[in-house]
Amino acid sequence: MPSLRLLVLFFFLFFPVHSQEDTPIARFLRYLQFNTAHPNPSYADPISFLISQANAIGLHARTLEFTPSKPLLLLTWPGSNPFLPSVLFNSHLDSVPAEPSKWIYPPFSATLAPDGKIYARGAQDDKCIAMQYLEAIRNLKANGFTPSRTVHISYVPDEEIGGFDGSAKFAESKEFEDLNVGFVLDEGQASTGEEFRVFYADRSPWGLIIKATGDPGHGSRLYDNGAMENLMKSVEVITKFRESQFDIVKSGEAMNSEVISVNPVYLKAGIPSPTGFVMNMQPSEAEAGFDLRLPPTADPDLIKKRIAEEWAPARRNMTYELIEKGPIRDYLDRPLMTLTNDSNPWWPVFKQAIEAAGGKLSRPEILASTTDARFMRQRGIPTLGFSPMTNTPILLHDHNEFLKDTVYLRGIEVYESVISSLSSFKGESY
Repeated sequence: MPSLRLLVLFFFLFFPVHSQEDTPIARFLRYLQFNTAHPNPSYADPISFLISQANAIGLHARTLEFTPSKPLLLLTWPGSNPFLPSVLFNSHLDSVPAEPSKWIYPPFSATLAPDGKIYARGAQDDKCIAMQYLEAIRNLKANGFTPSRTVHISYVPDEEIGGFDGSAKFAESKEFEDLNVGFVLDEGQASTGEEFRVFYADRSPWGLIIKATGDPGHGSRLYDNGAMENLMKSVEVITKFRESQFDIVKSGEAMNSEVISVNPVYLKAGIPSPTGFVMNMQPSEAEAGFDLRLPPTADPDLIKKRIAEEWAPARRNMTYELIEKGPIRDYLDRPLMTLTNDSNPWWPVFKQAIEAAGGKLSRPEILASTTDARFMRQRGIPTLGFSPMTNTPILLHDHNEFLKDTVYLRGIEVYESVISSLSSFKGESY
């Protein structure tokens, strides 16, 4: 007579039941558990998982590698009319580091707390949309929907460190050209209110390093045009410019992302000693670094002129290095912006899809930071940044990053409407 334990084992082997692993939340938790944080993100395992999910719902999958050990996954749902430009939904595989000691739960444990909050690095930025795309397509397929336009989903590496070995090379590739992409939806940010946020542009990041030189000597002397003196003058001028931009934000004339931000990030000067710095020596060199962010409405040539003439003038024994981190104009030398009015035929389709899902869009914004969307806009492809998270604190790159389970599930419904609407759009792309 077989034991009860053997009978139970036999039952589960030959009559499997759906477990917690078959739910959208469980699949999201599994994806969040992959440690894709820099400086050593693991890409192979999450890609294998995503391919298994794609296979389960009948999507075509292929892996591209434009840089060794930095794979890019492309999933495809063929449309009934292959001659129409396709739609592309993008997300990135990687995430920023986390400090486990400062988290309630381990950052890659993907813990579902009793109050429904899912704690994990990447919960908002942006592993949520990576899985929501798939869950939405799973539901659309189950309901018998067939897209007219081909739908692609891209999972790209290295977005958090600039995307130069990921989306930048993808957008320039023959493989991308063959996709005939007419519209792109990329990541956005959470909204603390009831309305969904949407982004039509990013600010472009520049790194500015200013160096000053001067005569060395005894610290008791007065020096004219000393290295530290010259650098401090530059810091003062830059600070005044920063305050003028900040005043515009404080007065309500513009949002933070609509002005030029300049933030000091390091200062390097002085002669080191075993106990700190030598106090009676005048240094002959001084250096400072700044992080600049330019909205697409800013004139980059005017900023360069200001740097050369006011911030680091050669007459004060100063030099500078400007590091432009990515494109600032598209292939026609236009600002990297996507129109959010009826002159962009994709805009009303996207807006109506949000409304059909019971949502509402807030005023379109410029994203204060930078995403891979800029590489798509550089090609002249209309691209919006969007992540369906409302009533949610903005916690990207923060400790205890989380997303509520109900917000995640609502986002799937939103993407069902967005994907079905965009892929059914019969109009022309510009």
